[in-house]
Amino acid sequence: MKPWYVLLGTAIVAIGGIFAYCATRAADGPALASSARIDLARYMGAWYVIANIPYFAERGKVATRDVYALDADGNVATTYVYRKSFDDPEKTMGSLGIVQPGSNNAYWIVRFLWLIRADYLILEVAPDYAWALVGQPSRKLGWVLARDPAMDDAQYRDLLGKFAAFGYDTSRFARVPQFREQVGRAGFQ
Repeated sequence: MKPWYVLLGTAIVAIGGIFAYCATRAADGPALASSARIDLARYMGAWYVIANIPYFAERGKVATRDVYALDADGNVATTYVYRKSFDDPEKTMGSLGIVQPGSNNAYWIVRFLWLIRADYLILEVAPDYAWALVGQPSRKLGWVLARDPAMDDAQYRDLLGKFAAFGYDTSRFARVPQFREQVGRAGFQ
């Protein structure tokens, strides 16, 4: 067994790597901003992750969704719900979204385990709140969210076009299987 200080040092290095991965600014180009005006009460509830730019915490997960609940202090309690496969039980991870003043509720600082920080930028939301595009100022990560787990290909292509208009490389997005028959299909994780 390794001494406690070796384990602590390893944990600090890992957390530092995660923090660096979630950093807000990319070295190449201006930071992304949003002009969206978000009604937080309407935004709360379950959003299915239709697609994302895969990264270590979400890669390979299926039937994923984010569930948002507004706290009394105006922050957002977030629960990420996922399965490792359709045969596995649901698991969850929690975080806290701190809505930033002056952002029209579109920019949140998300805290995981009180040590890790990531940016959450709502770029656009459908007038009826049926879908949302979420990114980061650095454009390193992005998500297509929807109230319904099923999204047709035409709607998905249209939303990727919106991401392209925000300066994203849409070839980096992969769809998240929400249904068993989507596993292994072209374009899905």
